[in-house]
Amino acid sequence: MAIFLGGEVAAAAPKLDALTPREIVAELDRYVVGQSAAKRAVAVALRNRIRRQKLAPEIAEDVLPKNILMIGPTGVGKTEIARRLARLANSPFIKIEASKFTEVGYMGRDVESMVRELVEVGVDMARQAAFEEMKPRAEANVEEKLLDILFPAPSYSPEADGSESTEASSQNTREKLRVQLRSGSLDGRAIEISTQDRSNATIDFIGGQGMEEMGVNLRDMFGNMFPNKTVNRRATVAEAREFLLRDELESLTDMESVSRSGIKKTEQSGIIFLDEIDKIAGRESGNNPSVSREGVQRDLLPIVEGTNVNTKYGMVSTDHILFIAAGAFHVAKPADMIPELQGRFPIRVELEPLTIDDLKRILTQPKNSLLKQYQALLDTEGIELEFTADAIDKIAEMTEELNRSTENIGARRLHTLVEKLLEEISFEGGELKQKHQRIDAAYVSDKLGDLIKDQDLRQYVL
Repeated sequence: MAIFLGGEVAAAAPKLDALTPREIVAELDRYVVGQSAAKRAVAVALRNRIRRQKLAPEIAEDVLPKNILMIGPTGVGKTEIARRLARLANSPFIKIEASKFTEVGYMGRDVESMVRELVEVGVDMARQAAFEEMKPRAEANVEEKLLDILFPAPSYSPEADGSESTEASSQNTREKLRVQLRSGSLDGRAIEISTQDRSNATIDFIGGQGMEEMGVNLRDMFGNMFPNKTVNRRATVAEAREFLLRDELESLTDMESVSRSGIKKTEQSGIIFLDEIDKIAGRESGNNPSVSREGVQRDLLPIVEGTNVNTKYGMVSTDHILFIAAGAFHVAKPADMIPELQGRFPIRVELEPLTIDDLKRILTQPKNSLLKQYQALLDTEGIELEFTADAIDKIAEMTEELNRSTENIGARRLHTLVEKLLEEISFEGGELKQKHQRIDAAYVSDKLGDLIKDQDLRQYVL
């Protein structure tokens, strides 16, 4: 019974090191309601990471993360729990579908590509942190550059009479421009600036094992054969500030240090959410070898267990990356995975399907819930939407009925029904003469009743 509370603006987050597992669950409760077993499991996994960082290096090296297998239907909160956990821990996080991978030697994605993607996220996080640290200094430098463009410093002759007064007058003018620049009154003025060309020569290796999606930077390979080009461009002061700030941040930041920091962050706190793992659950039979199942599982083994993966930033160890696998397991069972892979996910939690009460709450409880989003969108054209309590009950009941009688897609079914419900109002928009639109149970039944009646027929419509 999970409800996504996306869109809530969190208050000042407590320091991660001070969070107990109970407090971690309480933080997750702000975004996902219910699924206490899954939240307890990920809370313990996160807290054990914090505990491990306090151990002596010789002990910490042997304390490996306990990977988690989440079992439950789609739309009940598996991905949201993992994503919110990563955001709470400020950890590099990626979600990837296991069904995208294929066995070594066959066309498809290399399993190591997910580690490379995670490293990209980790390096980007490290880069953003470095930029934030350098931003005050970079902004000060950009301000001086803009002032130099707006008011070039005049040349002074030591023998010239009145040079000191001229210099003082020039300085006063520069300070007045500085005040105008900071107030934004000069943002619309057009100037000419010189910035670095962002074109980057790369070679992408596609299909080669271990090299898939790895861009090789020719500048790194051949050094000064491809020097950075400076281009002149005409822009407003506001646009020029952004261009110059980007160049200044990159010039002040040690990118080698950023890469090392990103790799360390990935290795120590990275989280990979491996979705649809039930799609590769299966073993080879004597007559029907399944390339995309057992072969992929065996390729995943070393990654999940711990190995070194070559990336364009250097070698990355997966020993302490937390893997959270998830699947509906409607057809296959966790026991259908090869024993070695089952052993790599020792923690198993089952998530509960959504109830009618859960669906009601997802429509109303979040700060930016689905109904509030539509109200805000139509309010831009002067339309006031009002949803009665019985309308919300009716939407939830229809959603639960459709999930039960057709494919159970959880809370995602709400998007389909609400979009259909408000289709006519959204189309008319500002042309509606009646600006106050009241949505009650009768209106819901009128607009959505055919979906329930025709559900058996719809499966034959292409």
